[in-house]
Amino acid sequence: MLGIKMQKRIMILWGMILLSCSLMSQVAHVQGIVFDEEDNSKVSQGEIFVEELGETYPIKKDGSYQIKNITFGTYFFQIFSDGYGALTQEIKIEKENVEQNFFLQKLTVQLNTTTITDKKEGEGVGTLRNVEKFGIYGGKKSEIVRLESVVGNVASNNPREIFKGISGLNIHENDGAGLQLSIGGRGLDPNRSANFNTRQNGYDISADALGYPESYYTPPVQALDRIEVVRGAASLQYGPQFGGLLNFIFKEGREDKPFHFTAENTYGSNQFINSFTSVDGQKNTLNYYSFFQYKKGVGFRPNSEFNQKTAYASIRIQPNDKWTIKGEYTFMDYLSQQPGGLQDFEFEENPFQSKRERNWFKVNWNLAALNFTYFFNKKTRINSRNFFLYAGRDALGDLGPINRPDPMRERDLILGQYKNFGNETRFLHQYKIKEQPAAFIIGVRYYHGFTENRQGMASNGSDANFSFITEEPNISSYDFPSRNLSLFIEHLFYVNKKWTITPGVRFEYIKTSSDGYFYKRIYSGNDIVFEERISDQKKNKRNILLTGIGTSYKIKDDLELYANFSQNYRPINFTDLAVQNPNIVVDSLLQDEKGFNFDIGLRGNIIGGKIKLDATAFILKYNNRIGIKDIIVQNEIGVNSLVDFRTNIGNALIYGLETYVESDLVKFIKEESKIKCVVFSNLSFIQGKYQSGGTGIQGNDVELIPPLNWKTGFTFYWKDLKTSLQYSLTTQHFSDATNAEFVANATRGIIPTYSVLDFSTAYTWKWFTLSFGINNLANQNYFTRRTASYPGPGIIPAQGRNYYVSLKFDW
Repeated sequence: MLGIKMQKRIMILWGMILLSCSLMSQVAHVQGIVFDEEDNSKVSQGEIFVEELGETYPIKKDGSYQIKNITFGTYFFQIFSDGYGALTQEIKIEKENVEQNFFLQKLTVQLNTTTITDKKEGEGVGTLRNVEKFGIYGGKKSEIVRLESVVGNVASNNPREIFKGISGLNIHENDGAGLQLSIGGRGLDPNRSANFNTRQNGYDISADALGYPESYYTPPVQALDRIEVVRGAASLQYGPQFGGLLNFIFKEGREDKPFHFTAENTYGSNQFINSFTSVDGQKNTLNYYSFFQYKKGVGFRPNSEFNQKTAYASIRIQPNDKWTIKGEYTFMDYLSQQPGGLQDFEFEENPFQSKRERNWFKVNWNLAALNFTYFFNKKTRINSRNFFLYAGRDALGDLGPINRPDPMRERDLILGQYKNFGNETRFLHQYKIKEQPAAFIIGVRYYHGFTENRQGMASNGSDANFSFITEEPNISSYDFPSRNLSLFIEHLFYVNKKWTITPGVRFEYIKTSSDGYFYKRIYSGNDIVFEERISDQKKNKRNILLTGIGTSYKIKDDLELYANFSQNYRPINFTDLAVQNPNIVVDSLLQDEKGFNFDIGLRGNIIGGKIKLDATAFILKYNNRIGIKDIIVQNEIGVNSLVDFRTNIGNALIYGLETYVESDLVKFIKEESKIKCVVFSNLSFIQGKYQSGGTGIQGNDVELIPPLNWKTGFTFYWKDLKTSLQYSLTTQHFSDATNAEFVANATRGIIPTYSVLDFSTAYTWKWFTLSFGINNLANQNYFTRRTASYPGPGIIPAQGRNYYVSLKFDW
């Protein structure tokens, strides 16, 4: 644990920071009107971004805006509104009350150093600004998906359509209903997005951020405002995961009315029903947003029915200009039947068959958060996020090899309980060094996790009975307490108006423990010939220092060159230590994974703003990578057998090029038009090789890396009609480090090349929006994953052609 001296130093540091903030200079109030330069009419919507503050302020329907408590000084105001050219204007604030009006021209939208995407046009893809709220993103590879712009199957959280603008992602498709999100980038395992630091409104939502970072809960896309993705350089501010940050930002209450109501019902193939209802608004200083979602269906394979309920409520109170308090609660519960996996020849015969009818999966998720924000002034603020998780994940069924029939004996039951709480406090201050803007962020994080994992035998029936048949679990039982204390600092320096440098450092103290027992058994047929109950206790403490640096250079106002380097770290998972699986053997001496990310890229607009691009070359070094290889083991009675062995298989080097290009083709013909045709291309070339690992591993391709991953398509806009067509191509790749092409139980092997076509359209009339779409339009048979555990084992087929129709009422 950190000593008393270290704790005192941290307290003194925070005391000095808070004392300096109390001595800030004079503050002012800025307000005014934004006009159309041509006819002096008031601009009815938009936003004003103050670069030095890293804050965005809305332009109201009457054209007015206001900025309170801004310190005296010189600022650059950037004004954006749909259909108008962006305006950047230098403003000197030297008195307490400032009236400042702005006049916009009806020109092509020009973007600032970071892309701000029109919410009604384009594919809704943007990037985070250098300083945004309580984060510094200068020089980092960052992406935003604005959900209002997505034309697609949002009721089922279809990741192909939602994340079509995020380059380099590999997507695992499981259930066709969006119960779980599984995405990974740059050769990282997509399973339940475990290689991302997954958050909701800035706080953790995974089962255990340290030892089991899998996300069984996925926020409904219909409730989201945007999704933020920051690649590996996010390790300094958000934790050391190799994949970076995946942050789901919920909508908030509309500030222009006290009550706003939305109801959307969706019907689709395989008896899919999704009902989503939300209410929101603002009254005086109270802002609220709440929704309830219910979805059910029978699935696209036999034995795959599901039923899910999700609810969320948030209240934000702003008693004065300095304080903001926000409380949130999220509930999610679902039960799904799992049809199991298939062998290769079975997939070729009929990909929609099922060989397991007794497998079930149940999840219950409860999240709460209490958020305090205090503004010393517009340049200096502090935020404290308190978050709590009480959740459970239960898996029931037969995990035996899929090339053997279900023996119809007692089923395997794994019960997981997660009880976590934490606090993350961030202090951000913006100032000037020799007339150049600068900003730094200091953060402290405390995390307390407690996981219970029980594994034993359950009934031999077919129902969803999540109860052990013995008084105590007769396979294993473990408790996993964990503690984490982190301190991080990043500083944004402007060398000049074009060039920024952002160094940073993060210190991590991690303590993980395990306390429990497991049974060791040897079978001869169905008879136990050897059994031993083994008690097991382990403790592991680590002190980790991560460093990084980023830089960016503005070639012109809307085109930027950026680069960054950051170290990464990933502790081993609890499941690697506690869960017994007949398909694999786990190394008891697993070690944590370490490495780094390096990016260099170009992003912005070219050809007069008609083409938007983001191209990134990257290197990811991944040491002690955990995977599976074949070994021969001998049991206690002297019998040798070849097994799949999960261990640290070697060091991997992954590199590639990720590109995203978008353009409205109509603008090449006519600058102003009611018709828009936005085309995009999301293309990545990625390679990975094992540089060590011995015979059978060294020199192999890194698993789960499609060499070519391409999404392309267009969205057509005409008045209130939007139509989208998208093509996705993922080329052949291996599912494990041995580069096995085929194994009898189908848990490893090739993932063949596949392509998918998606069509969606939506029409809005007054308060109503009617949507219709067909996913997998060409009805391709394909699969995206093989697995040794649930929802398999074996090949997990993807959904065939399916349709949806949705009616939305928004009042």
